[in-house]
Amino acid sequence: MSTKTRFIRILVIAWFITVSSTQNTPAASESLNPADYAKNISPLAEHGRVAVEIVRDLKRNHYRKVSIDDALSSKVFDRLLGDIDASRIYFLASDVRAFESYRYRFDDGFLTGDITPAFRIFNRYQERLAQRLLFSIALTEGGLKDLNLEKEDYFDTDREKAPWPSSRSELEDLWLRALKHDVINMRLEGKQMDAIAKDLSKRYWNQLKRLRQSTSEDVFQISMNALTSCYDPHTSYFSPRSSENFNINMSLSLEGIGAMLTSDNEYTKVVHLVPGGPADKSNLIKPDDRIIGVGQGMEGEIVDVVGQRLDDVVDLIRGPKNTMVRLKIIPASASNEHQTKIIKLMRNTVRLEDQAASKDLIEISRGGRTYRIGVIHIPTFYLDIKAMQSNAGNYKSTTRDVKRILNELSAQKVDGVVIDLRDNGGGLLHEANTLTGLFIKSGPTVQIRSAEGDTETLYDRDPGISYTGPLAVIISRLSASASEIFAGAIQDYGRGVVIGDNSFGKGTVQTLLSLSRGQLKVTSSKFYRISGESTQHRGIVPDLEYPGMYDRKSIGEGTLKDALQWDVIGSVPHFTYGDLTPYKARLKTQFNARIQRNPDYVYILAMNDYLKEARAQTKVSLRLSTRLKEKKKAEETRLAIENRLRKAKGLKPVTSVDDLDEDKDETPRTKPAGDDAELVEGGNILVDLINFNGRANGSAQTRANAQ
Repeated sequence: MSTKTRFIRILVIAWFITVSSTQNTPAASESLNPADYAKNISPLAEHGRVAVEIVRDLKRNHYRKVSIDDALSSKVFDRLLGDIDASRIYFLASDVRAFESYRYRFDDGFLTGDITPAFRIFNRYQERLAQRLLFSIALTEGGLKDLNLEKEDYFDTDREKAPWPSSRSELEDLWLRALKHDVINMRLEGKQMDAIAKDLSKRYWNQLKRLRQSTSEDVFQISMNALTSCYDPHTSYFSPRSSENFNINMSLSLEGIGAMLTSDNEYTKVVHLVPGGPADKSNLIKPDDRIIGVGQGMEGEIVDVVGQRLDDVVDLIRGPKNTMVRLKIIPASASNEHQTKIIKLMRNTVRLEDQAASKDLIEISRGGRTYRIGVIHIPTFYLDIKAMQSNAGNYKSTTRDVKRILNELSAQKVDGVVIDLRDNGGGLLHEANTLTGLFIKSGPTVQIRSAEGDTETLYDRDPGISYTGPLAVIISRLSASASEIFAGAIQDYGRGVVIGDNSFGKGTVQTLLSLSRGQLKVTSSKFYRISGESTQHRGIVPDLEYPGMYDRKSIGEGTLKDALQWDVIGSVPHFTYGDLTPYKARLKTQFNARIQRNPDYVYILAMNDYLKEARAQTKVSLRLSTRLKEKKKAEETRLAIENRLRKAKGLKPVTSVDDLDEDKDETPRTKPAGDDAELVEGGNILVDLINFNGRANGSAQTRANAQ
């Protein structure tokens, strides 16, 4: 029997079940006609007016000056197709050729309020999506019995630049491969075919039902964001519902897990963890993890959320304080999509005290002497604005808390201080400015250039210095915005050494504008260091670079389409406290020697190589026996890496990846500073500097006092 004949037979069987069965199943009560799901959606009358408002506000307020012309129209056209069908698995080449008549009409439409082309494109997408889902349902309702999982074939996980399918049969072949890919991933999780068929059938029926719920507001938001994202990735339109969600996220007032999420093709991906939130404290979920299922409480069914709208996934994850939510995730560290795990999180509000700065003490033995290194952890740049405005005497702020901690560390006679800004996504600019002032006598800290080209410089005008000794700042790939301003200022003043991973590169400021319907978030300004270099795109390049676990190809400003570029403006006159140049070569030599024999860094380097090889593989086999062998080999490689680390630390080896994950789940979010390889190495670098200078507080203190 040919493959085509087999598909026709399955479709007929599925149709018969639909019209004949009395069982209470999705197929028994739902239509198999695509037109019943892909309804024709038209814009509301007010959408044209809002489109004109958006274009007006972009022209007036956005940092990047963009002409509303055919070039922009063509870019919006390509972006819309990419946003709707990123994997090129829905539209036919003939569909795209038909859409070409719209390529140079978007600019005129935005100016006049005619947005019908975007709706016509989306309606065709809905039609193709319904066809794909019904095609897949026919196979799952047939029990997947005719699915050949031993045929030598492959699935391409990266089709962003692939040609559009030329025929319906080619399109169906892609759908079949995608289905096989999902089935094999579930088989590798240990599921049997009957259970897989049931789960996938439920997924596809749920997606069909949600397709029927699509509204003109959804389409309008998608089409407007195809425009705004051509300006930069942080400029976006929020529909009334999305505006409510955004405002809730900004105020941190609704109970949840404390994570910012985004859509990534059919997945929901974690972008950022709110410091002090349940997700951050748990150490169970990380940025770049993908959420594929959500369950309520200890026993609630894990609801499949692959292909669901982001708003709907967010609604499932939110809930009352002190209630549990279970998430099924594909960790960012997974080498394959079948490596899933289920985590449990207790919903809660994020309290200011959970985000507060804290301290640790590390002791480092060198040459018969013990050096005491103070560590200050700063998870975010915070300020209790209401308490400050009401003249409360003891209000919380990053600067006030760090100043207190510095006094405590001084009383403990520390030899150096490490500021830990790893994963600090930013916060209040005011606090980045005043925090810098604790380490310099006075002077400029950051420049801000507006969309009009005007440049404002912020200054620390307090001549007092809270700490004058050796200083190191540790950053990571997720250190962004205010963190980059502070680290950049410390670097420009020569006040300390910056170590860690290259930072995120978020050097822009957004303004929220109200519209007659919804809101518009616009990038209105750009940050520049006092040296004149922007923090945008390039981020802060550390003086000494740690090997990091985050994938730079998927995390960072430079990975985002149409991100504003790095550039340079005039510097602001400022003095310097020291120059690391004479010491850099020696610092790097001793640093490299230490990490080569440090088991934690040996582990990180080995894991990076392991994950790099896995991520580079975009074509995966659709032969189950091949995938089983690949799974076994990947698990053996990972276990070998993990057990080498455990042996070096005197721990018992583990025999399976599952045991390893359970062990890691029990690891607290904040481990003792003495067990944190990056913090210890920061202390070692400070000890190197102290020894190079020949005195505990070195030339930094001398120069600071001389200003």
